[in-house]
Amino acid sequence: MFNLSGQVAMVTGAAAGIGEAIALRLAKAGACVVVADLNLQGAEAVAAKISPSAFAVHCNVADRESVEGMFQSVLNRADHIDILVNNAGIAGKAAPLWEQSDEDWARIIGINMSGVFYCCRAVVPQMRQRGYGRIVNIASIAGKEGNPNMAPYSATKAAVIAMTKSLGKELATCGICVNAISPAVIHTQILDQLTQEQVGYMTGRIPMQRAGTPEEVAAVAHFLASRDCSFVTAQCYDASGGRATY
Repeated sequence: MFNLSGQVAMVTGAAAGIGEAIALRLAKAGACVVVADLNLQGAEAVAAKISPSAFAVHCNVADRESVEGMFQSVLNRADHIDILVNNAGIAGKAAPLWEQSDEDWARIIGINMSGVFYCCRAVVPQMRQRGYGRIVNIASIAGKEGNPNMAPYSATKAAVIAMTKSLGKELATCGICVNAISPAVIHTQILDQLTQEQVGYMTGRIPMQRAGTPEEVAAVAHFLASRDCSFVTAQCYDASGGRATY
């Protein structure tokens, strides 16, 4: 089920964490995976773990020219892109809103929100031309509930959810499904950017009383990236251990 043979999948922020797990999962299902990351060396290491058909590309998703250049180079090499997973993101500075600088705000907006916009805008034209595509945006439960001392992060992830719903409706008759995943706290390197107090706050609100794993998020992404996801679009799927039920 959910076979992806013959499809090309691009995953941003795939050098580690959730992105790496998604890349590995999609490759196991038969996709040719493009591992995109600002950390090219890390992306190359992940691509080497996957298969000879996988390859790595360097990209700063916060930079429009970098994104457009990446997509053009991938299309030159792979001819088309069937699946885009917008996973690249940062937690940002752990501090109350009044202690967040203009630079803190601009950086997280650029990566978490503008990056999703740039990547979607770059990939949609060729998906529309072919009449098929799957876009999966990685949001966060913080975008639904708001986490204290993470106002910029929460705001950007709320924007990703809204952008997903809007784009999904725009493309609903084009053979392209656009969905989001909102994980709760997941065991990844991004936790290193947070305080123990923040991690404890988030984990304590999960009914399962544990953090999730990247592989558990990848399982949801696999379905949303597949042809079996044919009547599901403009939705946000929680991977939260029961934290949010709406």
